[in-house]
Amino acid sequence: MEIDWQEPGGLAAIGLLVIALVLTLAGVETIAGYEVLAAGQSAFGFLAAGNFSLGVLSAGIFSVGVFSVGVFSVGIFSFGIFAIGPFAFGMYAIGFYAAQQYGSSSEGGPLTD
Repeated sequence: MEIDWQEPGGLAAIGLLVIALVLTLAGVETIAGYEVLAAGQSAFGFLAAGNFSLGVLSAGIFSVGVFSVGVFSVGIFSFGIFAIGPFAFGMYAIGFYAAQQYGSSSEGGPLTD
């Protein structure tokens, strides 16, 4: 199995999910005052899901975290309509990876081959 190191978003998500699963199975509910698994209208935790979510792996309308997915997402790995981060994917993506891909496609780079 070959790993494409240019697309580490999936690997990061799987790694974070495995860590959250192990911590949950071990009975660890909080780390440094934050819940391992958090869900609700406003969720703050390592694995947070909600309308307003903040965590390592966060999903929601407004999500902020290392790996964030949502309409408005800010993080290292960001996926959403409005995404801001080093690896950002979305309609309005601001980040190193998004800028690099846009630049290479408009200049006849590897995406246009």
